[in-house]
Amino acid sequence: MVNFLDLKRINLQYKNEISHAIDNVLNSGWYILGDNVREFEKSFAAFCNTKYCIGVANGLDALVLVLRAWKEMGLIKNGDEVLVPSNTYIASILAISENGLVPILVEPDENTFNITSKGLVERITAKTKVILPVHLYGKACPMADIMKLAEEYELLVLEDCAQAHGATTSGKMVGNWGHAAAFSFYPGKNLGALGDAGAITTNDETLADVLVALRNYGSHVKYENKFKGCNSRLDELQAAVLNVKIKYLADENRRRKDIATRYLTEIKNNNITLPQKDKSNDNDVWHLFVIKTAERKSLQAYLNENNVQSLIHYPIAPHHQLAYADLNELSLPVSEKLHSLVLSLPMDPTMTQDEIEHVIKVLNGWKN
Repeated sequence: MVNFLDLKRINLQYKNEISHAIDNVLNSGWYILGDNVREFEKSFAAFCNTKYCIGVANGLDALVLVLRAWKEMGLIKNGDEVLVPSNTYIASILAISENGLVPILVEPDENTFNITSKGLVERITAKTKVILPVHLYGKACPMADIMKLAEEYELLVLEDCAQAHGATTSGKMVGNWGHAAAFSFYPGKNLGALGDAGAITTNDETLADVLVALRNYGSHVKYENKFKGCNSRLDELQAAVLNVKIKYLADENRRRKDIATRYLTEIKNNNITLPQKDKSNDNDVWHLFVIKTAERKSLQAYLNENNVQSLIHYPIAPHHQLAYADLNELSLPVSEKLHSLVLSLPMDPTMTQDEIEHVIKVLNGWKN
């Protein structure tokens, strides 16, 4: 079986370094907000070309805490509207409702899967205060246009970079476009920990200062609580692992691009639609390689029979989830269509040439 993603194989590449890093944490006697977290925050801020990075417990918390911080700063309030893609993972929307804000679902471009400034401007109202672009599947949103729109309407921008570590657009890294950005280091991400982990990047010193407190019970100084904060701190052990793996992120992203190039060049089947390729796919870090087909169930069964694992990202549109029953009656035809068509092929930086060729051969053999 060609696995969709072999996390064991990915992490065992760095077994000795990771083991050494974990041993160092154990022997240090310091396990919360120590040297490893500070080192990672410095390294990841440099990677994203931002002034600040704040490590938190997971990607959802990263989104939640930025919106929470803006409320504490008096920039937004309960009932304000946040524009968010209608085809994103549910976490992007959960962060909005968690803060007493109103998610306004914006249809994406059906070819890129991402929102556009044209789609956004149609949904702006007097209550709109934030744009939450999601760099879905590893492809950056058109951030230059989005930031221009945000400036025109005086809106805050929170990038959801959970799937796009290292992606760029207009020569600039994601995570350094908006007023803040949220990252997840869930094990399956391009930069994955060995458990849950997340981070926030920003160039706003005041925001960074508020976030440092919010993640730590609302406290800058022990036992002195400025805000009603929470416990969402990047763990020292996970930071130690990330300090090892960040050194290899660029190489793994290049490997993903190589695999994607082969898929795009060599898969030739009129029964499927390959993802849209930019003039240069160097900007896309290919967290996922997502095709479309009207016969998804049949294709997925065929792939499984031929030892190729595939997954669906995502089978149910957010506005059809029971958790958001108040949105169930919305008509979002582009999103609904995409959720019925998409299928993700294996995308693993440790794939062998034989595995890549097998995936291509199997895809080319379907109904041909």
